[in-house]
Amino acid sequence: MLIAIVGHLLAICIGISLGLIGGGGSILAAPILIYVMSVPPQSAFAMTLVIVGFASVIGAIPHWRQGNVNLNTVILFSPAAMLGAYLGARLVSLPFITPTIQLITFGVVMLIASITMIRKGSKPAESTVKKADRHTHHLFLPRWLAIAIEGLAVGVLTGFIGIGGGFLVIPALVLLGNVPMKEAVGTSLIILALKSVTGFAGYVGNVPIDWNLLISFTIASSIGILAGSYLNQFVSAKQLEKGFGYFVLAVAMFVLIRR
Repeated sequence: MLIAIVGHLLAICIGISLGLIGGGGSILAAPILIYVMSVPPQSAFAMTLVIVGFASVIGAIPHWRQGNVNLNTVILFSPAAMLGAYLGARLVSLPFITPTIQLITFGVVMLIASITMIRKGSKPAESTVKKADRHTHHLFLPRWLAIAIEGLAVGVLTGFIGIGGGFLVIPALVLLGNVPMKEAVGTSLIILALKSVTGFAGYVGNVPIDWNLLISFTIASSIGILAGSYLNQFVSAKQLEKGFGYFVLAVAMFVLIRR
């Protein structure tokens, strides 16, 4: 009982981090499910997709209202990402794909995500846009093909280890799609929600799902998102993201050691 309470309190914390920094917090859902709630890794990664998808929908609402969702980019990017997520989830059914392989992959991705958060928290937001402007003229593939390949690759990662991959999707939208940063954030949330659906579909029937825990955990994280969104107006998201990045780095090291 105590463990369940702690796990759901941590789910609220995940939601708060999502509300405060706008993304990244969901990457902690799987470690909490695995190491606190004792959910098997493959089931945890599947359940995380629902949490990521639901959080993305909630997060996308204010962006939609502000007109920061580029539907043309969603249509261009989503099919490959959704296919990739489904294929990534189906990879788990292969006999040589073990939970250890998933956990190692997850830990490495967490390391990359944490470094991205730390660096992003140390630089002005405009630097990413300027960097994008410098590099978009040096693509060796047609833009639509580059977007499709990137979407497929990130989608596979999403399905395989249950992450949203916003830290990969947003730069791709800016660099390859010439999408302004504000639109890229809102657009990425819609894409994350869509590919989470197909990723989860790839798991259903192949791994056991604790539906009661999934529903309660998702509700708890949603409460946290609402609280975090309110608190966001009182704190600096940039500094929070940097500090959160260091925390994710520590969790990544724990996952890789504990695996």
